[in-house]
Amino acid sequence: MKITEMKCNRMVNPMGYTLNKPRLSWITEAEEAIVQIACQVIVAADEDFLDILHDSRKREDIDSIGYTPEIGLKPRTRYYWKVQVWTDAGDVVSSVAWFETSKMDEPWIGKWITPDWEDRSIHPLLRKGFSISKEVAQARLYVCGLGLYEAEINGKRVGDEYFTPYCNSYHHWMQYQTFDVTDLLGKGKNVIGAMLGNGWYKGRFGFKGIKENHYGDRFALLCELVIQYADGSEEIIGSDEDWKAAPSHILDSNIYDGEIQDANKYMESWSSDSADDEQWACVRLIDIDYHLLEARRSIPVRIKEKLKPVQVIHTPKGEVVLDMGQNMVGWVSFKTEAPKGSLIHLQYGEELQDGCFYRENLRTAKAEFKYISSGESAEVQPYFTFYGFRYVKVEGWHGEVRTEDFTGCVVYSDLEQIGHIETSNPLVNRLFLNALWGQKGNFLDVPTDCPQRDERMGWTGDAQMFSGTACFNMDCDAFFHKYLYDLAQEQSSIGGLVPHTVPSFGMSKKNENSFLSAGSSAWSEAATVIPWNLYLHYGDRAILEQQLNSMKDYVDYIRKQDDGKRLWNTGFHFGDWLALDGQGEFDRFGGTPTDLIATAYYAYSAELVAKAAKVLGKEEIAEEYGKLSVEVKEAFCEEFVTPRGRLAADTQTSYILALFMDLVPEKFRGRIVESLRKNLEDNKYYLKTGFVGTPYLCRVLSENGYNDLAYRLLLNEEFPSWLYAVKLGATTIWERWNSLLPDGTFGELGMNSLNHYTYGSIVEWMYRHMCGIQPLEDFPGFRRIRLAPQPNRMLQYAKASVKTAAGLYESGWRYEDESLRYHFRIPFHAEAELVLPYADIQNVVVNRAPLEQSPIKYDIRDDHVMMVLKSGTYEISHLIGK
Repeated sequence: MKITEMKCNRMVNPMGYTLNKPRLSWITEAEEAIVQIACQVIVAADEDFLDILHDSRKREDIDSIGYTPEIGLKPRTRYYWKVQVWTDAGDVVSSVAWFETSKMDEPWIGKWITPDWEDRSIHPLLRKGFSISKEVAQARLYVCGLGLYEAEINGKRVGDEYFTPYCNSYHHWMQYQTFDVTDLLGKGKNVIGAMLGNGWYKGRFGFKGIKENHYGDRFALLCELVIQYADGSEEIIGSDEDWKAAPSHILDSNIYDGEIQDANKYMESWSSDSADDEQWACVRLIDIDYHLLEARRSIPVRIKEKLKPVQVIHTPKGEVVLDMGQNMVGWVSFKTEAPKGSLIHLQYGEELQDGCFYRENLRTAKAEFKYISSGESAEVQPYFTFYGFRYVKVEGWHGEVRTEDFTGCVVYSDLEQIGHIETSNPLVNRLFLNALWGQKGNFLDVPTDCPQRDERMGWTGDAQMFSGTACFNMDCDAFFHKYLYDLAQEQSSIGGLVPHTVPSFGMSKKNENSFLSAGSSAWSEAATVIPWNLYLHYGDRAILEQQLNSMKDYVDYIRKQDDGKRLWNTGFHFGDWLALDGQGEFDRFGGTPTDLIATAYYAYSAELVAKAAKVLGKEEIAEEYGKLSVEVKEAFCEEFVTPRGRLAADTQTSYILALFMDLVPEKFRGRIVESLRKNLEDNKYYLKTGFVGTPYLCRVLSENGYNDLAYRLLLNEEFPSWLYAVKLGATTIWERWNSLLPDGTFGELGMNSLNHYTYGSIVEWMYRHMCGIQPLEDFPGFRRIRLAPQPNRMLQYAKASVKTAAGLYESGWRYEDESLRYHFRIPFHAEAELVLPYADIQNVVVNRAPLEQSPIKYDIRDDHVMMVLKSGTYEISHLIGK
């Protein structure tokens, strides 16, 4: 037995975060045990647990999915914790984990500083020297730099994160980070420094008229180096007027356009104690509101993987192009000894056209990197930009371009992959990987819609629609906590409506009929759907506590628009975005009436508010919004459903929403299911759905008796289908069903990303229905699940695993002659309600013994067998008909 995955607020040993009430979680791995008997959690001020601050004592009611110790937190303090678990097969004690608080409410001694020169485009280096005469026991750096910063102490980089202080609504709040820098200091002379780049804060960015200086027009730095000495004394070295400034070797940096470096201006010793800064310029104070500063919420962005180019291509135009073999996000680093003054020019793109480098689909984004060599040997990469790409055009290289000279650095938020899927179909396996790579590429601090063109923004609709899949693939709890906090901040200034993008970058104006206004059904539902998905997956009430007012405010905004008729038929809506049943080949809004979609989501969001309030014990709110949801559903039926159950709009998405969101009476469901089937038949069993209908399409089919059609849609290989892109060589999910045409050329270029994860939401169906791993609302965090795989002979086998908050689940099936064999794994102290379709009880074998002779409880319902599986591994088989 062992205890693993010890996390605080779903993070391992977090330092300097906004913790509020720390939520401790862990997983007990105990193959020889089945259930937890009791548990004890101890929190101490020291690693030896001599100074106990909290002791739960041995209790039966502690759940490893989340436990909050009663403890008053102090600023800049580390707390240690451990767990002991008693099981039916003995007990086990964990290792020691910790969490460390931020400055909390402590005032800042450091001051905001900026270079004392007029040209605000010059990228600065900032530094200060100081001396240490005593032994250092501990040192922490609390720092924020605008737009982006990279800190160094004594010539060594602080931490391994990129794009600090990250992307958020800077006019509402700014994050500072905390770093342990104890090992970077020494007796004698020391120096601390920082390099600044434009980033989102002041660089060229945005969607509503791309511009610079969205939030500020000057570089700025604020920091405090807090040194605790062995003798118990403390010294704080803060940013102030004594710092010095000099231009860095970065001539320009921009999220969209890339970076330009001149190595001839690089000062190798600028952050070491040997540097001479007498010729450096002064700095001056800058007025930035300290009340905006908050401890970090963003999890780190790091280089998570490294790839080598798979080949060097010499194109018909004579270009030299690196092929990374995978559409990725980050950059390529390289080693060079090019002659002094040489210009190495890299350009990034997603696809080749006619065998040549191409990037017209990036619109105005230059997506390039320029490096002017000093003649010295160097390892080079950008500091303050990233690219979405598979191909890199190389110009100005000295000598032969070789794959071994370049490395692809894959950069995204530090998310742990927890889910895996494999089937007998290689194309489906690639589809799963494409969705996973789309998540990697777009989960860079905010869930962006695309990582390559002049956009890269946190579109709410994309995030909402993919959030279920995201939580199966990766532990996204802390990642989405920060995004939703930003979302609530943006809401606060526009009356509860949710902007199209978070952060909004100016797209937060209430212009009722403008594409660039704030708010649209299905997009704004990020406020209600994502918190509920997080609660469902991680069992964490804290996200509902954090977001309930946001959820309510959004629904209240809609209620103010409905005129008492309980219909949402005002304002701008994206509709079923990029659906294929609209007017004309390139119509973006789809054929489903926008007021039908908006009203459907109105009912759904009100229901989610009621559910969240009920979880939190707020019964009056739950009753109010539950009643509102019922009223909206009744209005939906009056407006869009005939007295005999015919839906007003004959579109796949209309039927899908009516069924998935339970908008119609039970007596009409059969007709609507049949209408959906008939629509698919009329379209030769190909989908016509866009961003709204696609996430739920196969789920609705599998839940309503047409599992075979769900598989047929999954396995279609011609346009429009998921595998169409796979067969054309896609390594990520495309924005459009036909982003590339059958001949490999681009379709419409104005909006055509090859890394756009929304349609990857089919993966949630793979986890939930193909493999049957379904979380239950009454048991959030997967303590108890519904295990209901729905096999189909169109695949020979399928299997999935998910490392949930409760532990590792596995579910797989395989056809063998006339038998269907299942493999299941249920984690310690969990159970699953297993539903086996089409099984004759006399033919069911569990772990090589007939089910009727097994101690497992079972029930026969219609054509299903139901069992309750406790912790353990199960091999189950039964005969099937021909």
